[in-house]
Amino acid sequence: MKNIPGYVAEHKQRFLNELIELLKMPSVSADPAFKHDVLRTADAVKFSLEKAGCDHVEICETDGYPIVYGEKMIDENLPTILVYGHYDVQPADPIELWTSPPFEPVIKKTELHPEGAIFARGACDDKGQMYMHVKAMEFMTSTNQLPCNVKFMIEGEEEVGSVNLGTFVKNNHEKLKNDVILISDTGMIAKDVPSITTGLRGLSYVEVEVTGPNRDLHSGLYGGAVANPINILTKMIASLHDENNHITIPGFYDKVEELSKEERAEMAKAPFSLDAYKKSLDIDAVYGEAGYSTNERNSIRPTLDVNGIWGGYIGEGAKTVIASKAFAKISMRLVPHQEWEEITELFKKHFESIAPEGVTVLVKPHHGGQGYVTPIDSLGYQAASKAYEESFGKKPIPQRSGGSIPIVSLFEQELKSKTILMGFGLDSDAIHSPNEHFGVWNYLKGIETIPLFYKYFTELSKKA
Repeated sequence: MKNIPGYVAEHKQRFLNELIELLKMPSVSADPAFKHDVLRTADAVKFSLEKAGCDHVEICETDGYPIVYGEKMIDENLPTILVYGHYDVQPADPIELWTSPPFEPVIKKTELHPEGAIFARGACDDKGQMYMHVKAMEFMTSTNQLPCNVKFMIEGEEEVGSVNLGTFVKNNHEKLKNDVILISDTGMIAKDVPSITTGLRGLSYVEVEVTGPNRDLHSGLYGGAVANPINILTKMIASLHDENNHITIPGFYDKVEELSKEERAEMAKAPFSLDAYKKSLDIDAVYGEAGYSTNERNSIRPTLDVNGIWGGYIGEGAKTVIASKAFAKISMRLVPHQEWEEITELFKKHFESIAPEGVTVLVKPHHGGQGYVTPIDSLGYQAASKAYEESFGKKPIPQRSGGSIPIVSLFEQELKSKTILMGFGLDSDAIHSPNEHFGVWNYLKGIETIPLFYKYFTELSKKA
């Protein structure tokens, strides 16, 4: 393709200004108070796809927030790429930890981003990365270099589990028919070490409730005589790992794939500094399952973590009570072949079984999804590898991610096509955290690289 860097350089400021306007919209799907803003963002995405050159764009209503669909079909004999992204964002809490307001985007220079990074909620996850595809589309259409058909499916409920996406996909097989799915909702190893995510972990998310007495009790009059739900809950949670940080739920590891020494050795070739990792998190030691490296623990091994725990009095000063109830939210990251619904049931059965007399336990499943692996010999992976190699000047490293995008396995099941994960974020981008940001260089590099995927996927498809 001709002069992609030149086009990006010429329109750099406009590309940044447009993304900043999108980031100003607080499209928090988890909080009904932001409903108007979420819907307003969907309209903005629709407008941007129209301006980028899609021939048909529509707002597709669901039982929740709408899906924005767009397409440009130039020849039915050419391959079709389906781009998926999301326009909703995580809540910004805790607001007080942001160094600038989360929905007032600013560009600041950092050690990793001397050219600047955009600080705002959604900057990297996923508005910035989704918008790279919109601008890549603009480049290809405005320069008459679009080599194949393209479809866009941008949803507004990814951060709350893609509640209605499954129904939309199942009901629109023909509309969404494609040869490969392209997503940028992941990251790469470093700015000078391009990588392609080839694996995602699945997810099982539950909430547990432990109930003791029928009301909060005076801790002096009843302490030592009645089961304390908070004490019980913490003991139950602690028992879910053994001394080697191995998860103790019976059957939990039955379907876990053990990677070969050769595969683990290939993974170990990725650049990684344990000292830098600890320094970035301000910790003096790493922690996890015995027998595995840090990068293996957060990618190819399943986990169980408490995401929140509460109960009793947590206000200012003292209040001596034994709480009637205690609660926790628990997530389990799963590896391919672990069925999330099966794991949820195993957790429920086990957690209820370890409850002592004197309390009752309720396990409420929330949502989940399957893990996913992209074969590195697929046309899509080969096209992505060639695109990165041309754009970065070096071959990308295949990388398993510890994160979850549950809809990826749904896409393969329903649409029978593989997904390629071309992420341009960095681990340091603080997604889901205060001060989320996305490097200006990363954003523009993504716009440069994505059209090359279209080029190489089309070429490889013609040869296949």
